[in-house]
Amino acid sequence: MAFSAVLFDFDGVLVDTEWAIYQSWRRVFEAHGHPLPLDIYTRCIGSDFATWSAKTHLEELTGLAFDWHDLDARRQQEILGDLSGELPMRGAIVLLDKLAAAALPCAVVSSSSHQWVDGWLAKLGLAGYFQTVVCRGDAPRIKPAPDLFVEAAARLQCAAAECLVIEDSLNGVLAAQAAGMRVWVVPNRVTAGLDFAAAERVCPSLAHCAAAL
Repeated sequence: MAFSAVLFDFDGVLVDTEWAIYQSWRRVFEAHGHPLPLDIYTRCIGSDFATWSAKTHLEELTGLAFDWHDLDARRQQEILGDLSGELPMRGAIVLLDKLAAAALPCAVVSSSSHQWVDGWLAKLGLAGYFQTVVCRGDAPRIKPAPDLFVEAAARLQCAAAECLVIEDSLNGVLAAQAAGMRVWVVPNRVTAGLDFAAAERVCPSLAHCAAAL
């Protein structure tokens, strides 16, 4: 293969968590009389509310202050309920098996927490495919900064230019490219409308990535 390692984003790439998270925010906005279009919400995908904040946006729209601790707790329960039967993304196992057969090191690189990512990897039996998992807190900055990808390459002892990143967000693409890595994009229901012209390749699914390697 043309790469020495493959680095996967987590949310929206390995598991379709992004849709449930978006739906939870959409319900909060609509309960207060405002829509939440995807083209607005996707500004924070792959990063956090430092890039764009749903909380600040809703407060500006309504002129209200919210008990975000309580709302976040309720949203989290809704998200977990919506994802109760979730499986890996289409083609994920095919791709991971192909990479494992080629003895190609793999990592998960996510702006989410270890609790969230590690929990899902264990639940779905995916943890064994990855030599390392890099999440928020493992490097000074999250995406769109390159720090998480740089940390993953260092752990795998692989040059950045030899890493392939598989992403679903513009923030992820920016981070991978800033790290000096090649990046392919697999859009999901939340990010399908974004312009990924900057990526090296856009694939309809992880199965297509497997066929292209």
